[in-house]
Amino acid sequence: MPALVVIGAQWGDEGKGKVVDYLTSRCDMAVRFQGGNNAGHTLVVNGVKTKLNLIPSGILREATTCLIGAGVVLNPEVLMGEIEALRAAKVKVEPQRLLIDFNTHLILPYHIAIDGAREEAKGQNKIGTTGRGIGPAYEDRAARCGVRVADLLALRELKARVDENTEHANRYLEHVLGSARRVGFEDVWQVIENAASHVLPFAADGSRVLDTALRQGNRVIFEGAQGTLLDQSFGTVPFVTSSHTLAGAVTTGCGVGPRSVDYVLGVAKAYSTRVGSGPFPTELSDRIGETIREKGAEFGTVTGRPRRCGWLDAVALRRAVRLNGLDSVMLTKLDVLSGLESLKICASYELDGKSLDDLPVTLGDIGRVVPVYQELKGWNEPIDQARSTAQLPEAARSYVKAVSQLIGCPVSMLSVSPERSATFEHEGSSFLRDFVA
Repeated sequence: MPALVVIGAQWGDEGKGKVVDYLTSRCDMAVRFQGGNNAGHTLVVNGVKTKLNLIPSGILREATTCLIGAGVVLNPEVLMGEIEALRAAKVKVEPQRLLIDFNTHLILPYHIAIDGAREEAKGQNKIGTTGRGIGPAYEDRAARCGVRVADLLALRELKARVDENTEHANRYLEHVLGSARRVGFEDVWQVIENAASHVLPFAADGSRVLDTALRQGNRVIFEGAQGTLLDQSFGTVPFVTSSHTLAGAVTTGCGVGPRSVDYVLGVAKAYSTRVGSGPFPTELSDRIGETIREKGAEFGTVTGRPRRCGWLDAVALRRAVRLNGLDSVMLTKLDVLSGLESLKICASYELDGKSLDDLPVTLGDIGRVVPVYQELKGWNEPIDQARSTAQLPEAARSYVKAVSQLIGCPVSMLSVSPERSATFEHEGSSFLRDFVA
């Protein structure tokens, strides 16, 4: 199993960074294939928190090479800040350890200005974007006017295009969005010149690097950002991200063929969360929802916004299993459910008296579905010190079994606290042994 994809199976924030950090002790490369600094991974190692937005989580493993793939949109200033913070924490971040694909597109100041102005213009109809310029950068990529890392090699030829892009952005801000925001060309060009100095040393032909690694039998982890239900095409449109978050995006985001992927691992919390606007069928707007938020520290890594919390949605998870071809699922934050007298899992929906086993196709109908729950007994014992399934109370084991049965996919790993050591293989699974083999 030399090539593994780690995918968020819900609305993001599932703990993908933690599992990638855990698995990179067994792998040679960690690769980010989509998204931008709108994603955030928080890792806890020996009580020390590390927050990453762009650099793959494998950077904390000294023997692991990290690659930012062409499917990512890269804010060079955020990247440089992240590198400085890691170096200050004594993490080795050098061009031999961190590679950035030449075809990766840059997020520039006018992208951020447009993103923020659009949200302001929407008023009450905001979609909940992080305002990091992600969407506008992807739009420029599709419109063939974006700036790639490779373009930094020819600054003289690039200058006229950046001048034109900046002028167009300012006209759009003023005449279409009615915004007072403006972006100066000199400010944009300063960012580009700094990127040429500090980003280019890390630039590489990511597709060739990956092809060589896979042909040599190296173990590679492809790390997704956000989650399945935020996918640009198959998520809860329009409350989605600007990239494809599914396992299939590995091929276009990294320049490898579909046969390069051997295993797809979905990551899901033992409950559900969502940041920002959009439908959320199992949301809890009561004391239980607040308890889960506080115990699970459910606040966005990037924005700090409180996450909406609810019961586990097996209907949505079954969708993730299908869309990604998941081989197994890892359940994180199982410990957060300790102390609840009873637990619920959404097994199906009802809409206008009809039973549904998948999300409806329209946003309005998703907002009207009524969850049909399966209720299970809770447990009172704290489980954050458990290091095997056998050490979990019977009710917790029963909960994991019920999740697996309802989503039609095996649970291969569990996590019971933020610490790196609190991740372990679920009883009966051979996932880790297969990955090492």
